[in-house]
Amino acid sequence: MKRSSNLRQCMAALLALLLLEGSVSVASAKPAAVRRSGARTASLSKPAPRKSAARTSRYGIPTYADSTRDDVPEFDDPVVREAAVAALGRFNGAVVAVDPNNGRVLSIVNQRLAFSGGFQPCSTFKTVVGVAALEQGIITRDTMVQVARRRYLNLTEALAHSNNQFFEALGRQMGFDTVSHYGKLFGLGEPAGYNIFEEHPGLFPQKPPQYGGVARMSSFGEGIQLTPLQLASIGATLANGGTVYYLQYPRTDEERRGFAPMVKRKLNIEAYLPDVREGMLAAVLYGTGRSAFDPYGEQTLGKTGTCSDQGSRLGWFVSYADQVRPRLVVAVLLRGRSHIVNGHTAADVAGKVFTRLREANYFSQAVRGSDGAVSGSPH
Repeated sequence: MKRSSNLRQCMAALLALLLLEGSVSVASAKPAAVRRSGARTASLSKPAPRKSAARTSRYGIPTYADSTRDDVPEFDDPVVREAAVAALGRFNGAVVAVDPNNGRVLSIVNQRLAFSGGFQPCSTFKTVVGVAALEQGIITRDTMVQVARRRYLNLTEALAHSNNQFFEALGRQMGFDTVSHYGKLFGLGEPAGYNIFEEHPGLFPQKPPQYGGVARMSSFGEGIQLTPLQLASIGATLANGGTVYYLQYPRTDEERRGFAPMVKRKLNIEAYLPDVREGMLAAVLYGTGRSAFDPYGEQTLGKTGTCSDQGSRLGWFVSYADQVRPRLVVAVLLRGRSHIVNGHTAADVAGKVFTRLREANYFSQAVRGSDGAVSGSPH
């Protein structure tokens, strides 16, 4: 009897276990029915692919690309273009080369990106803020501004090392209206070119950006959308002493023959430019733009910019060589999701442009005709 009782207890326990497993199967069958009516099982049970897709959509700008794919190169100075294409290499970016003495565009590599709606200028905007602070009497070249508890910098060192706290302090002291005034004087928020119909005007905010206000705008251009053409125009204005030229991109024989410089406006800033240039030279000699340094070429001046915008990292660099007779401004924009996309890398690209042109004896042959072309280079 005892064995029979134990057997019945075992059978009852087994039956209960089977019933429990059946209820679990039924419960687990309900999500399966949902899966059949919706997505496949793998897509619901493994959320990783969805996360990966989100990452791709947010950080989907490639670091490397064929940046010349959609270009029409016939309008460019072939020597400058060859140097710019080789210097840019596989990077996803754009290079704009301009003659600062007349506003002629000599080459645009990745024309689609160069003519785009623009991107945050990052720290390249510091050059404009520096000019504004000098003319407004906020600082001189030697004014020491506190940037940390026990650290002070002057304008030269702040530009060389792209110190955000320095320019945030200047922005707060000048205010949004003053910073905006100088940004617009340099051509932000309006097309840089004349009859370049593909060009977009970028964007300059009508009020301080919500995040960081005028301080953040002054340190790395928060709220501003800058195009590579506009950055090249800023570089040309700094190089030539304060003349803002309309950038012209001759694309027919008639336009080449009839080329004549067109002045948009003249800025009364020449007295303050040596102080800004000193900082740009220091940036290349030992600061954030040192990768542009060419020990065998003319002194190069430049300003880097690094930040993130529109789901990608940005690397900017604006530069020109030869303070006495500046003949070429190079503006570089890089985009991508890799940490290598930064102002330092953009400076390296610009440096390679100048080096290749020096090796091709471009500057020694730079005797320009009335059409702005370089007579020593083939056309």
